[in-house]
Amino acid sequence: MPLTQSEDALEKGLIKTLTDMAYEYVEINEETNLISNFKRQLEKHNAKELASHGRTELTDNEFNKVMLYLEGGTTFEKAKKLRDLLPLELNNGQRVWLEFLNRHKWCQNEFQVSNQITVEGRRQCRYDVTILINGLPLVQIELKKRGVELKQAYNQVQRYHKTSFHGLFNYIQIFVISNGVNTRYFANNPNSGYKFTFNWTDRRNNPFNQLSLFAAEFFDPCTLGKIISKYIVLHEGDKCLMVLRPYQYYAVEEILDRVVNSNDNGYIWHTTGAGKTLTSFKAAQLVSEVDEIDKVLFVVDRHDLDTQTQAEYEAFEPGAVDGTDNTKELIRRLDSDAKIIITTIQKLNCAVTKDYYNRHIQDVRNKKVVMIFDECHRSHFGESHKNIVNFFKNLQIFGFTGTPIFVENSKNDRTTKEIFGNCLHKYLIKDAIADDNVLGFLVEYYTGNAELDLESESRMREVARFILNNFNKSTFDGEYNALFAVQSVPMLLRYYKIFKELNPDIKIGAIFTYAANGSQDDEATGMNRGFANLKVAADEMQEIIDDYNKNFGTSHSVENFGLYYDDINKRMKKKDPKMKPLDLLLVVGMF
Repeated sequence: MPLTQSEDALEKGLIKTLTDMAYEYVEINEETNLISNFKRQLEKHNAKELASHGRTELTDNEFNKVMLYLEGGTTFEKAKKLRDLLPLELNNGQRVWLEFLNRHKWCQNEFQVSNQITVEGRRQCRYDVTILINGLPLVQIELKKRGVELKQAYNQVQRYHKTSFHGLFNYIQIFVISNGVNTRYFANNPNSGYKFTFNWTDRRNNPFNQLSLFAAEFFDPCTLGKIISKYIVLHEGDKCLMVLRPYQYYAVEEILDRVVNSNDNGYIWHTTGAGKTLTSFKAAQLVSEVDEIDKVLFVVDRHDLDTQTQAEYEAFEPGAVDGTDNTKELIRRLDSDAKIIITTIQKLNCAVTKDYYNRHIQDVRNKKVVMIFDECHRSHFGESHKNIVNFFKNLQIFGFTGTPIFVENSKNDRTTKEIFGNCLHKYLIKDAIADDNVLGFLVEYYTGNAELDLESESRMREVARFILNNFNKSTFDGEYNALFAVQSVPMLLRYYKIFKELNPDIKIGAIFTYAANGSQDDEATGMNRGFANLKVAADEMQEIIDDYNKNFGTSHSVENFGLYYDDINKRMKKKDPKMKPLDLLLVVGMF
């Protein structure tokens, strides 16, 4: 393999690979040719629909209506148009339904490849290799000669966004960049940055870096058609396109295979920080499209259904979150036509165990239901989980976890496999660090006075002093902030008071799962454990919030706990330069 290889040689090699895979090569010099080719391919793709009206082609006037329809809107809105049918009125008054992308039979699209298409924008640009599906340029490939840093190709794409992309090129869904030995792909989202470019891998997370290997796998027409049809996510919250990473793709495919071809359960082992919310929601969305499935429930523990998580869920599936404390709302949704529901295990347990509620959902009981459990190592070894799985008679369950329970780390001999079945896909911390998907980390051990009891006042003061004395060194003089995870709420409160007494130079806050008003389900679910009564929890939390208000000039209280949570979340993310950051946050089972 040569150390250097020209762009021209890479380009010719890639085009040969694609034509060998049954792509049609089409010579397109500029935009007029592009539009003419699109008309022919659109007519070919919709030949059956046109034939039902005695037609083989669109008139120029009819095609101009198509182009006018495609012209408007943002890239995000165009991505929606790509996936919709267009009701086009023909010159004789009849209506045809034109399809731009066959999302359900993704192999049955028209695949073409072209190169060196010249586009006139603010400056003239020639694009290396373009993949057209049904005549629309949906994948753009930018190449650099072997040995050139790949980021140069990424930067070139960003320049194209600013200077030349327009018209049909605004329908691009995926970019691919390669220098022959390193190849990455990313969604058409110019604001995401280079860190959101990904290698393609096999099922065991081995990357296909070489362009020839990448092309053979990723550009297989059925694979590419499936990725564009099923694995591009239209993020409603940010109005942008996202594309799944390979391990997310394989995990969802495994779940779909189980749902379509068996009644087996299973779980996904993906490390913390690997985008579990996106993976699980894409799984829920695609499972809900299976005709035989009546309901898909995404089930979380209540202390995980915080304001940040709800916002993420809403962005993927607007209107699906059952975020109230009222079990009646869950019953209403279960009894409605809603196919995807996001709820909590506590509320679901209440719904199936109390006669007042479950008599309203006897019809759902016998329907085909798929449940996807978030963090399946939590809350699934007790009565709530048993109650739920015993209530539904035609149920399939899948779990996601970053920390599965095995025999060797089980406290009660129950394991994740025993509850959920076999592991369907793994993406471990070693894989994530290798992919630069999570930060690498350094583990430091502090022994201190080993003779002291771990929960003694002296030991806790020693730990607090150690943290404060080493804070600047460990956070690179405040470049990072820190979490101090504590095992219980009472211990968090003791630590918080100790830190205050030590009069630190850094800003310290604390938060734990707290319900300002106990819901009707609290008695059954055991929420707010650890306090003799809720008044004590409210008083302690309010004192912490009062300190926070003094530090940051806010005016939060236990009555608007959600706003307090959101404020902490923003300061910990350090994304808003106008917000003074929180240096150290004491937490129990959150963040």
